[in-house]
Amino acid sequence: MKKDRNASTLSAVAVIPAAGKGHRMGGRDYKQFLEINGKPILTLTLEKFQACPSIQAIIVIVPSHQVETCQRKVITPYSIKKVQKVLAGGERRQDSVRLGIESSGGKYDLVVIHDGVRPFVAPQLVENMVSLAKEHRALTAGIPAKDTIKEVGEDGLVRRTHNREGLWMVQTPQVFHYQDILEAHHEALRKEWGDVTDDAQMVERMGIPVKVIEGSEMNIKVTTPGDLALARYLLKAPEGSEGRI
Repeated sequence: MKKDRNASTLSAVAVIPAAGKGHRMGGRDYKQFLEINGKPILTLTLEKFQACPSIQAIIVIVPSHQVETCQRKVITPYSIKKVQKVLAGGERRQDSVRLGIESSGGKYDLVVIHDGVRPFVAPQLVENMVSLAKEHRALTAGIPAKDTIKEVGEDGLVRRTHNREGLWMVQTPQVFHYQDILEAHHEALRKEWGDVTDDAQMVERMGIPVKVIEGSEMNIKVTTPGDLALARYLLKAPEGSEGRI
């Protein structure tokens, strides 16, 4: 029997999409399998969710021909026991996430969606957001925009300068109640919402309010060679320094 939204404890499954090719990284290797200090980026991400008491299970989505490789090189050697399934991804990120949600079978109250290439997510952030899901139907991590935001046309000319007050740069994790996010993804599929850029945007279109929780500037998404260099620096930073993750 499903628990109600206000129950004292809500069960949670983490869905980790990592099926992208990562063209911006360059080279032939998939970015999620690149190593930082001897560990694949995806392993570092999964270890954070392994360490979260609120997460009962993990579902990982990878490129279709990398399912066995992921299990053998990313999960098994590092004893990430919470991973219950490694699935072949879909054509788009939203297809991969939908497959992960559907495969959970409604066994968990909450779905926590997190990019496989954000390896520096703080487990405490995940715990806080899962706890807040007792009060909110949908949550996303984010940080306030610090830089001036300009809207630029295809010709390279500025169309508009936005007031950055109230603007946030959205991150993951994002936390949803299972039925809400499942219905949102099915609606996106039916109505061919090809313009959505994250899962929170889908539930917004369903009329569900999304609570923003302040994340961290260190919760970077590793998508370019510069990001990879920064990630390697952050992991090597000495204990107690400002750059230490």
